[in-house]
Amino acid sequence: MTLLTIGFVAVALMLVVVVVSATGVHLERKRLVALADLAALDAADALSSEQYFGAGVGQGLVGDGLPLRDAQVQDEVARYVAADAAETSRWAQFAVVEAGTPDGRTATVRLAAVVRPPLLGWVLAPWSGGVTIEAESSARAS
Repeated sequence: MTLLTIGFVAVALMLVVVVVSATGVHLERKRLVALADLAALDAADALSSEQYFGAGVGQGLVGDGLPLRDAQVQDEVARYVAADAAETSRWAQFAVVEAGTPDGRTATVRLAAVVRPPLLGWVLAPWSGGVTIEAESSARAS
C-alpha cells in the first residue's frame, strides 16, 4: 500500500510540474503578444513632421487615414522594443521577425522569442534550447 501511495504522489507531483511549466510558457506568450500589440499601435500612430506639415489638408492621405511606410514602421518598432528592454531581457532570445505595412495604412509586427519552462528547464536543458514562441499583431492608422 505504501508503494502505491508513493507512486501516486510521484505522478501527481510530475503532473503539477508539467502544468506549472506549460502555464509559464503560455504567460510568456501572452507577454509577447502584448508587446507586439503595443509596438504595432506605436508604429501605426507614428507620424513624421514632414508628413504632418508637408502635405496640405487632405493631401498625402490614403483613403481617410495617415500613410505609413515600411521603413517608418520598422524604425518605430525597433525604437519601441529598444525602449522596453526590461520586457525583452526576460527571454533567452528575442527578435523582430517582421515589421512593415502591407497596404500603407496597417502596421504589421511579428515577434519571436525563446523561453525556458520555469520548472522543467533544468530537466530539458541538455536536449533543448527552449521553446520558441511567436506573436503577430497589426494596427490600422487613422
